[in-house]
Amino acid sequence: MVVKSILFIVALFAFQTDKPTSLLFFGDSLTAGYGLSPEEAFPALIEKELNKKKRVVSVTNAGLSGETSAGGLARIDWVLRQPIDIFILELGANDGLRGLPLDQTRKNLQGILDKVKNKNPKAKLVIAGMMVPPNMGPQYSKEFSKIYPDLAKQNKATLIPFLLDGVGGNEKLNQADGIHPNVEGHRIIARNLSAVFLKLI
Repeated sequence: MVVKSILFIVALFAFQTDKPTSLLFFGDSLTAGYGLSPEEAFPALIEKELNKKKRVVSVTNAGLSGETSAGGLARIDWVLRQPIDIFILELGANDGLRGLPLDQTRKNLQGILDKVKNKNPKAKLVIAGMMVPPNMGPQYSKEFSKIYPDLAKQNKATLIPFLLDGVGGNEKLNQADGIHPNVEGHRIIARNLSAVFLKLI
């Protein structure tokens, strides 16, 4: 009887440790994989890569094309209906492209993070940094770029300095609009980010 009890506990522990780590990617068209199939977008590619590396994960892609930080703040409660282990925030680029007030963007992004922490206090936070074109003005561009490291520091989050590192500005890695990564661009993003998640899981 004792042996059976021990075996049951061992089996239960094994079952619990095999539970997938849930990753929620919350962003705009970059996360959604604009112009591509869901399987070609970087969140799905990251899921495949991590599982291949023996990290059992379950990825939810909550990217929405055209999303601003205000839209994200209005939408986040609906997205947080299920518990998560890691939350990845990729928003703000559309705010910057529209020249929206930076203090409001910062406030909205912090509001999203606050809601995540309240609902999932043990969740790890990852913030994907973005940049805006210089035609918005040097001061605006500089202040915009500071939002992400500031938020990461304030919220003890892991910072990805620039989501499109190695992809942004490269015609061969972007679609015809010059803004959204193509299939190969998403592969590079997935490869870059997978290295980050391997350290977190």
